[in-house]
Amino acid sequence: MRTEKIPATVITGFLGAGKTTLIRNLLLNADGRRIALIINEFGDLGVDGEVLKGCGIESCADDDVIELTNGCICCTVADDFIPTMTALLDRPQAPDHIVIETSGLALPQPLVQAFNWPGITERVTVDGVVTVVDAAAVAAGQFAHDPAAVDAQRAADPSLDHESPLEELFEDQLCAADLVVLNKVETLDAAALDAVKHAVDHATKAPHVAAPHGNLPPDVLLGLGAATETLIASRKSHHEREHEDGEPHDHDDFHSFVVDAPAIAAPEAFVAALKTVIADHTILRLKGFIDVPGKPMRLVVQGVGQRLNSGFDRLWQPGERATRLVVIAEHDIDEAAVRAAITTAATSGAATPETAPA
Repeated sequence: MRTEKIPATVITGFLGAGKTTLIRNLLLNADGRRIALIINEFGDLGVDGEVLKGCGIESCADDDVIELTNGCICCTVADDFIPTMTALLDRPQAPDHIVIETSGLALPQPLVQAFNWPGITERVTVDGVVTVVDAAAVAAGQFAHDPAAVDAQRAADPSLDHESPLEELFEDQLCAADLVVLNKVETLDAAALDAVKHAVDHATKAPHVAAPHGNLPPDVLLGLGAATETLIASRKSHHEREHEDGEPHDHDDFHSFVVDAPAIAAPEAFVAALKTVIADHTILRLKGFIDVPGKPMRLVVQGVGQRLNSGFDRLWQPGERATRLVVIAEHDIDEAAVRAAITTAATSGAATPETAPA
């Protein structure tokens, strides 16, 4: 019987920061470690989990990738995470390390606090919370940590009289971190990278490390030995501070829905049209799978803001071939308009009956 606690690494970060890429690179260099993954997908379509299951890495067996798809993990700790963790620990062969990828919308604090629950705390410890930051987005001014700059924006625009929930979430993820990974730094010059580091330092005392293209040696990410569950009470989120003040927390700041579409005969044109839909409707995140007639592999599309990437990752499995996209936006998005726009884009590039696969 195993007597030492199993280390768990919580990998958090905003939408499109590169968490899945970081994990995939970690698995490619696992050096024999048995790593189990818990993936928290926001929405009804488990894109991140499917990408990792299709990675073709020997140490990444399907049953080692566990998906939690019932919503933001910070709201489903008792219902989803604790039973999942217990079942994982009760396996005949326990993993050497557990990696948890949170949804881009999750608060890390409630998840880490769950490691203090009876039945969990005796068997697992949080080796560290790793927060992945999209350095290019921060450099472009996506998030403001400088109070003076925020005040200047408020003075110029009355609509900025209160803090954006996105800014709060970004700060909460940094506040919980034991290590901050600055991803996508390859696009920045030295001055821009220094500005990103300065912004990050406003929200956390955790050290940061640059990771071009999401590449870091496993020994940088694993083995931090932080026991973060014993420290997290001092790293309060905005939610926790508001709750202490008796103010309600609105979990409806974000809205997620799935759009089904036909097979797409002209994927490049469809992806280009999706960029227009994203811009017109201020979509935060769009991801999913595209069925391209005549292609045996599925086309994965993932985007944050105007950055939209696509590529074939693996063969379709029986019964799963379909075009399905997850849309994540703020709660006041016009869902009907977005659905109509994506449907129009898909219809214009859809497969004809003659070209559609059987």
